[in-house]
Amino acid sequence: MRWNNLAEHTVYENQWLTVNLADVELPDGRHLAHFLIRQRPVALCAVVNSENEVLLLWRHRFITDTWGWELPAGVVEDDETIEQAAARETIEETGWRPGALEHLVTVEPTNGLSDVQHHIFWARGAEYVGEPADDFESTKREWIPLAQVPHLVSTGGIRAANAAAALLLLHDRLTRH
Repeated sequence: MRWNNLAEHTVYENQWLTVNLADVELPDGRHLAHFLIRQRPVALCAVVNSENEVLLLWRHRFITDTWGWELPAGVVEDDETIEQAAARETIEETGWRPGALEHLVTVEPTNGLSDVQHHIFWARGAEYVGEPADDFESTKREWIPLAQVPHLVSTGGIRAANAAAALLLLHDRLTRH
């Protein structure tokens, strides 16, 4: 059942993404013209404090016109590692510098349309360094108990797939007795 990408060409490109049109051969030999988006990797960070609370951003997403809790996240710049990007985004978006980062999970949130990978790290603790430089990214930043994560995911309080996957994994890992 493998689909084969025989060739693709760019139909649009900017600093954030490239839209390509691919000639895809299906398993039965038919061909399909399929649009796809090539994107830079994204780095995220879940910071958990000594009270088993996670630092989240409350933000509006204009595309879907929805509100929800999210993790600090952003694209990886050319001059940094994925881990450095996760730490930088956390500081810029929350004002907290995370402790030592550990890779948690890498997800492909839209792999039927895009090749983007979201690399999620987590840290035990953080140091407050001041107001976030990118305070326009969220309405508020709060420490939310990990125990609330399953309820927030199931009721739509956490809507982003990358945050839901990471936080449910952390919830499982850190709240098991």
